[in-house]
Amino acid sequence: MAGVVTVHFAERKPKFLVVFSMGVAYLWSRAHASMTEKTIVIVPTYNERDNLPPLVGRLMALPLAVDVLVVDDSSPDGTGQVADELAASNPRVQVLHRKVKDGLGRAYCAGFAWALERDYEFIFEMDGDFSHNPDDIPSFLKAAAAENADLVVGSRYCNGIRVVNWPLKRLMLSMGAGRYVRVITGMPLSDPTGGYKCFRRRALKTINLDAIRSNGYSFQVELSHKLWMSGMKIAEVPIIFTDRFQGSSKMSRKIVWEAFWMVWRLWFQNGLRRSPR
Repeated sequence: MAGVVTVHFAERKPKFLVVFSMGVAYLWSRAHASMTEKTIVIVPTYNERDNLPPLVGRLMALPLAVDVLVVDDSSPDGTGQVADELAASNPRVQVLHRKVKDGLGRAYCAGFAWALERDYEFIFEMDGDFSHNPDDIPSFLKAAAAENADLVVGSRYCNGIRVVNWPLKRLMLSMGAGRYVRVITGMPLSDPTGGYKCFRRRALKTINLDAIRSNGYSFQVELSHKLWMSGMKIAEVPIIFTDRFQGSSKMSRKIVWEAFWMVWRLWFQNGLRRSPR
């Protein structure tokens, strides 16, 4: 009697399902990789002694490991000493002391140079007054992975207005400045003056930090514009911006005028071009 041979055929999945599954797996692997890359948050400070300890505590409590670099401009209220105490009790906190108050842009450039020397892959800018929510950091990293972005910008105006505790005058100034930048430079960011950002290492390495001329809030515009004009990929993620509840704003008439003239200088520097080559 002849034996019976049973043949089992493997179930074939539809091709589109296989491709979809592979795509999901690829995106997950990239997102997971971004969460495990060396990440540092640079926090420039000047008279932020009351805000700094809770801010560092929030950053240390994130579901992913991040280091913190406090760049203090010899704050007269003792912020630098508070930062040293935090660093002494936590190896993930570092402090860079600068001898004089030299502006936001120079503080960030000093922090960038420090981070690049130590092989960090993702380098964040974050205000030291809780205007930027530390809990948004995973969203930045996911966007960097999903879009292979060189720079991720936290936007207050992406798909609506997300600003808390600002007077109408300040809101109109911010929104008007953003439109002003877009019209003159052509840079298509909904919030070009925003200061909550995540840079990839490869992006910052293309910039000559010593050649950055702006120092106030226009520093944010200049850095984003340089990367955009060089063809770098920029992504935006929506954030909620909450104005400080402690301390005083660093905004001044000088900062506003610097930003006003900066965009024209960028336009002329690039031969009146309003788009990357």
